[in-house]
Amino acid sequence: MIRSLTLSLIGLLSLCAITVRGQTPGNIPQISLKRTTQKISLDGKLDEPAWYTGVPAKDFWQYFPQDSSYAAAQTEIFLCYDDEFLYIAAKCYAVGNEYITPSLRRDYQAGGSDNITFLFDPFNDRTNAFFFGLNPYGVQREGLIANGGSSFGDFSTSWDNKWYSAAKIEDGFWVAELAIPFKSIRFKDGSFNWRFNAYRFDTQSNEWSTWQQIPRNQPILSLAFMGDMQWEEPLKKLGTNISLIPFVAASIEEDFETPAADGTTKPVLNFEVGGDAKIAVTSGLNLDLTINPDFSQVEVDRQVTDLSRFEIFFPERRQFFLENADLFSTFGNSRMNPFFSRRIGVATDTITDNTIKNRILYGARLSGKLDNNWRLGLLNMQTAKDDRNDLPGYNYTVAALQRKVFSSSNIGVIFVNKQRLSTKDNDLYTPYNRVLGLDYNLASRDNVWTGKVFYHQAFTPAKIEQKFSQGLRLQYSTRTLRVEWEHQYVGEGFDAEVGFVPRKDYFRINPAVAVSFYPTTGSINRHGPSVRSTFFWNPEIGKTDHEMQFTYAVNFRDNSQVRLTLRNEYTYLFDAFDPTGTDGIALAEDTDYTYTSVSLSYNSDRRKRFSFRIDPRYGSYFNGKRLGIRGSFTYRYQPYGSISLNYGYNYFEMPEPQSTVALFLIGPRIDLTLSKNFFFTSFFQYNDQIDNINVNARLQWRFKPVSDFFLVYTDNYFAEDVRVKNRAIIAKLTYWLNL
Repeated sequence: MIRSLTLSLIGLLSLCAITVRGQTPGNIPQISLKRTTQKISLDGKLDEPAWYTGVPAKDFWQYFPQDSSYAAAQTEIFLCYDDEFLYIAAKCYAVGNEYITPSLRRDYQAGGSDNITFLFDPFNDRTNAFFFGLNPYGVQREGLIANGGSSFGDFSTSWDNKWYSAAKIEDGFWVAELAIPFKSIRFKDGSFNWRFNAYRFDTQSNEWSTWQQIPRNQPILSLAFMGDMQWEEPLKKLGTNISLIPFVAASIEEDFETPAADGTTKPVLNFEVGGDAKIAVTSGLNLDLTINPDFSQVEVDRQVTDLSRFEIFFPERRQFFLENADLFSTFGNSRMNPFFSRRIGVATDTITDNTIKNRILYGARLSGKLDNNWRLGLLNMQTAKDDRNDLPGYNYTVAALQRKVFSSSNIGVIFVNKQRLSTKDNDLYTPYNRVLGLDYNLASRDNVWTGKVFYHQAFTPAKIEQKFSQGLRLQYSTRTLRVEWEHQYVGEGFDAEVGFVPRKDYFRINPAVAVSFYPTTGSINRHGPSVRSTFFWNPEIGKTDHEMQFTYAVNFRDNSQVRLTLRNEYTYLFDAFDPTGTDGIALAEDTDYTYTSVSLSYNSDRRKRFSFRIDPRYGSYFNGKRLGIRGSFTYRYQPYGSISLNYGYNYFEMPEPQSTVALFLIGPRIDLTLSKNFFFTSFFQYNDQIDNINVNARLQWRFKPVSDFFLVYTDNYFAEDVRVKNRAIIAKLTYWLNL
C-alpha cells in the first residue's frame, strides 16, 4: 500500500509539472455579438439586418484531408441575441447541391454526411461544452462534451433539450438558422465572454473544416482549440427556469419461462405514472428530480458474442443520468470505475446470480458549475423493496466535487454510498458499501500532454485487506508521435458494488507507442504503425495475462480505412473456463495458454449509399484454433432511413475433450424516418451463444419539441427451438412543459 501511495504522489507531482510546461496555441480568433430588438424569423433567408451587426466567424481552416490551409468549402457564421435567445446562422458554401444525410432522425452521426456543429464553453473551463448541430435538411442534434473533448468517447448526443431551427438549400450553398433559449443552457450570470468553435463536414469536397485551426492529431471536438465569443453586454440570468416532464405508460407483458403451477401463463397489465423535473437553481447549477422513473422506451443493448472471463461494459442510455454525467462517471478508468449509474435500478440475485430489476422510487440530482473553477454533483436515488426476490430497498448517494487547476486540468473527489434500508438481518445482501476517491486529470493547454492519477478506497463490512485501487496514465501526443504509459493496481478487497470493477487483485501496465505519416499526394491520407502491450500480475501467482499487439493502420482520402493487427496473448486460468462461452467442457483451472492471431479490418466510405465494415480474424486460441469474422452492411435510402445488418461468426476448432463449436450473431435493422418527427426502428438479434432471438420494434412520434409518444414491442425466443421466452407491448407518452 505504501508503494502504491508513493507511485500516486510521484505521478501527481509529475503531471502537475507537465501541466505548467504545457505549450500555448497561436492566435485566438474572436467574434462579437450584438443585442437586437428585431424579430428573427427562422426561414433560412438571412434577410434580417441584425445578422450583420457583429463580427462574424469566417475563414475556416481545413482539418481533413490536411490541416495547413484554409478550407475549399468556406463557411460564414453570424450571431446575435435578445433577452430570450441566442441566434446563430451559418452560410455553408458548396460545389453542388448533392448533400448526404443518413436519415431525418434527430442526433445523427456527423461522419459520412453534410452538417455543421457549434460548440459553446460558457464557463471558459476548457473541460465541458454544449453543442448544437444542423444539416441541410433541417435535422437537429445536440449534446454534451466532457473531459476537454480529448477523445471521441467524451462526446454524447444523449442529452436532449428544447431549441428551434430551420435550414434551406440554395444554389451553391445551404443556410442553417438556430434559436437557442438561454433557459436551455447553463452559463455564469454576468458573463461577457464564452469560448466558441464550429466544425463542418462537406461531403462533396470531402472536407472537414473548423473555425479555430485544430491539428490533425487532436479530435475535431477538442476544447483546447477554441476562439473567443464576445457579448455586447454581460448576460443576465433569466427568471424562474423550471421544466416538468410527466409521463404515462402502459404495458402488457407475458413471461413464458415462469408459468403458474398449472403450467399456464397469462398477460400482466401494468400502468405507470411518473415524471421528471428540471429546476435551474442558479444559471450554472441544475436540480433534476424524478418520481417513479420509467425507461421502457430506451433501446435495448446490442447483443455481443462474449468470449471474456469478465463482465462487459454497456453505456448508460437513460436520460435522467446523462446531464453532467462526467462529474460522476469519469473517475478511475474504463477498467476500474467507482461509480457506474447502470448499477442503480438493477440488482443481482445472490442465489441464481441472475440480473433482476430493482424499481426506482424516486431520485434527485444537483449538478453543474458553482463558478468558473468549481463543479458540484450530488445524487440520491431510492429503490423499492422486492419481497418476491427477498431483495431489500437500497439508498444510493453519490457526491462529487471538481476543481479546475492550471489551464485545463482538474482535481476531483467522489464519495459513493450504497445503504441497505432493511432492518432485519439478511446475509445475502451487504448492509452498506462505500468508496472514497481522489483523481487528478491532466490536460495541457494544447493537449500535447494528457493523463490522470487516482487513488480510491473502499469501506465495506468484509474482513479483507487491500481495499484500494490506484492508477496512473500519461500520454504525449504530437502530429507524428503518440506515446502512452498506464499502470493500475486493484486490491483484493476493493469491492465497489456501485462501480464497474470486473476484476480485482492485480497489477497492470499498459505501454503504447504510435507513429503517423501524412503523404501529400496519392490516395492515402494517413498511415503508420502502433504497438500496444498489456500485462497483468497477481501478487501471489505472478504474471497472469498479457496481450502484445502490433497494428498498421491506413486511412484513405475517400474516408475508408484498413487495419492489419497481429496479437500475441497469454492467459492463466484461476478457475475452470470454457473459451467458447457456451458452457461446454471447460479448461482446467491452474493452467496457462499462449496463442497468436492476425486480423485485417476494412471500413468503406460512409458517404456511399452502400457501405460496409468487415473484420476477419484467424489464429490459435487457448489450446485450439479460432476463425472469426464480424462486421456490418448498410444501405442508405436518403433521406428516409437505412437498412443495415450486423453480423458475427466464430468457428472454434478445439481438441478433445472439448468440441468444435460454431457461433452466429446476426442483427438486421431497419431505421425509417418518415419525417423529422416520426421515426420507426425495428431490429432482430439472433445469438446462439446465449440461445436467444430478440425482436424489437419502436415507433416514436415527436409531436412537440422534446415531447414524444412511444410504442415499443419486444419479443424473446430460444434460438434452439424458437420457443417464446417473453414478450411485451409498451406505450409511453412524455410531455415537456416549461413553467
